[in-house]
Amino acid sequence: MLPSAVIEGLDPAAEPSGRRPRRTARDWIVDFGCFLLAVLVGILAMDTLEQEPDLPKAVEAVDQLIGALACAAVWLRRRWPVGLAVAMVPAGLVSGTAGGAVLVSLFTLAVHRPFRYVAWVGGACAAVQAVYYWLRPEPGVPYLGAALFGVLLTATVAGWGMLVRAKRQLLLSLRDRARHAEAEARLRAEQAQRLAREAIAREMHDVLAHRLTLLSVHAGALEFRPDASREEVARAAGVIRESAHEALQDLREIIGVLRAADADDAGRPQPTLAALDELVAESREAGMKVTLAGRVADPAAVPASVGRTAYRIAQEALTNARKHAPGTEVTVSVAGGPGDGLAVTVRNTAPEGEAPRVPGSGQGLIGLSERATLAGGTLTHGPTADGGFEVRARLPWA
Repeated sequence: MLPSAVIEGLDPAAEPSGRRPRRTARDWIVDFGCFLLAVLVGILAMDTLEQEPDLPKAVEAVDQLIGALACAAVWLRRRWPVGLAVAMVPAGLVSGTAGGAVLVSLFTLAVHRPFRYVAWVGGACAAVQAVYYWLRPEPGVPYLGAALFGVLLTATVAGWGMLVRAKRQLLLSLRDRARHAEAEARLRAEQAQRLAREAIAREMHDVLAHRLTLLSVHAGALEFRPDASREEVARAAGVIRESAHEALQDLREIIGVLRAADADDAGRPQPTLAALDELVAESREAGMKVTLAGRVADPAAVPASVGRTAYRIAQEALTNARKHAPGTEVTVSVAGGPGDGLAVTVRNTAPEGEAPRVPGSGQGLIGLSERATLAGGTLTHGPTADGGFEVRARLPWA
């Protein structure tokens, strides 16, 4: 919702605290233009006064004095739009040279205040116009024509001001909606990151539980087999040391990631890079044209956490290709080695014709980026030069 002070005044630069902002260069130009318009109308009215021979000089002098004061009061139109418009109603009744200031004040009121103010003040101005031309008829102009012209001029100025107000209100509403949309987009992105971290934490929890269980089993074997041979003890100690090292590696990845309260996914088997061939085969059975262009010579040598991340990246990228670019050729490439890192690339060609519009918020790609970051790597994605799409990730392989 827009602040009440902004809605009431319809000033885009208005401050929520209620203090009026300083005039900008544009405000000074507009105010000066309104002042010149009021002065110009007053000068034209002075020529009309000279055409009234029966008008006393004192009345003419008072008319011009009130007109000058009304023109000077135009500079107060932003601070007191209602008060100025109300004050201009009696001024318009006794002074013809104040007509320009009356119109400017009515326009300002229509721009900065709701319709109820414009209706009362505009109606009063129209009535004053009719009385003015009855008391001081225009030379050579019928009373009915002059009064009707005054009423139409008043209605035109009020309508123009309300149109400007409606336009400004629409712009403020669109800006407010844009700010709300940006805030909602940030919240959705943060929620997607949180959900991705929770999913990763669940997976790491399961893997870490497996490591610790293995440690417990081998430590228990040493405890209950004190007569074991040196080779058996050395083998068990090696398994314990390796499992402890891998558990510490997994623990470093899970630090800072909160685990979700529900355990619906607990106990599920965790994929590794060796399961990539099965994933590609499943995609082919689903009707996709998938080519596994690159492989790692020994998938079992890839660290478990890195292999899981690479598998999830390929899985999500294949899902996106099946949803957003059905029927295209997809190429999956995995390459790298110890010390060089692991590179995962999933690229699909440009779809034939117009791609189907499938609802999606991009949360899958956000989750992939989160996975790659937590694994110590990077992930990039975007369209290719030939109109296709590519997901490229680089993961560390110590």
